[in-house]
Amino acid sequence: MSRSSVLAVLTAATLPVLAALVPAAQAAAAPAAQTALAAAPVAVPVPPPPALNAHAYMLVDFNTGQVLAAKNANDKMPMASLTKLMTAYIVFSALKSGQLSLDTPVTISNAAWRTGGSRMFVNPGTQVSVLNLLKGMIVESGNDATVALAQKVGGTQAGFVTLMNDYARRLGLTSTHYEDVDGLPEPDHYTTARDLATLASDIIRDFPQYYFIFKIKTFTWDHITQRNRVVLLWTDHSVDGMKTGYTDAAGYCMVVSALRNGMRLVSVVLGAPSWNGRVSDSQALINYGYNFYENENVEAARAVIAKPRVFKSAAGFATVGPELPVVVTVPRGPDATLSTRILWNHWPLTAPIAAGDNVGTLLVLNGAGQQIDSTPLVTLSAVPEGGLITRLIDDIRLWI
Repeated sequence: MSRSSVLAVLTAATLPVLAALVPAAQAAAAPAAQTALAAAPVAVPVPPPPALNAHAYMLVDFNTGQVLAAKNANDKMPMASLTKLMTAYIVFSALKSGQLSLDTPVTISNAAWRTGGSRMFVNPGTQVSVLNLLKGMIVESGNDATVALAQKVGGTQAGFVTLMNDYARRLGLTSTHYEDVDGLPEPDHYTTARDLATLASDIIRDFPQYYFIFKIKTFTWDHITQRNRVVLLWTDHSVDGMKTGYTDAAGYCMVVSALRNGMRLVSVVLGAPSWNGRVSDSQALINYGYNFYENENVEAARAVIAKPRVFKSAAGFATVGPELPVVVTVPRGPDATLSTRILWNHWPLTAPIAAGDNVGTLLVLNGAGQQIDSTPLVTLSAVPEGGLITRLIDDIRLWI
């Protein structure tokens, strides 16, 4: 609309509003950012991670994704039975989509029965439920159970391996490649501590309804009872899974998840020199994370943290907040602050705006002013256009 047409529409009743236009226009030009302070326990000096004998490791805060400790985390290494984490992810996906149910019977093939290495001891020609095969694969690390599940979902082991590499790409596991379903040695079968931390976190996040299987301490099949090889399930009550692995090439490996006071850590240890070594290294990493770090809740999900002016709207403002909780990992200790700052995607905001539109970013800064997190900000409800007069007045304000 041109300047002359806008002025022509204004009536004598609306002209007094012009007196307020200049201050409002100045407000529209205000910086698209704001800062708020929140108390946070952040100031104890954090020692370096413990010196471990494993070739590679990584410790990640599941709630925030922050890496708390790492060594050779990007080195490509054999993964042994940690391969079964991806097998589990794909079977869980089939369960979630309805392709399978936990009660679905699986006929055990001769190929599954003949698979070497650790076994559940299923018999060829028998039918075993998906749930029991998952227990056999996760608790007992049974290669026979793993092959049976892979054949059920992928048709063949080769078909399932194709799925594994496709899922690896989708999940962003850029340094992982699979050659088999169970982790028996293959020359082009490798992963990294970083990728395994990502995969373990994805399992916990995407399939909480099936995570209970990783907590099972013992499983009996055909009168044979085997113990979960994640021995920290017995010695550390915060540990609630996940998986171990061993071959001569891979060494002793372990992925562990623990939950204390709402803070979940994921630890990956690769290439430890002994069974006890992978246990002590995993415990040392978990203790390090909980002793020196904690979660700080910055904002709740869908909390209203700003009400920015919205021009041409009936309400005059929008309610804005994060879709998900904003949680950061900070060193333990008192007497420091976190600050939050909003960066708007564009300014000024104008109606209409739909509910859920991304309108900005919330930055979380530590006491030194360094950014430690960011999260999108969305409109928590729709902001419709106002009436004709409201739009005309705001056109003038924005023009000025």
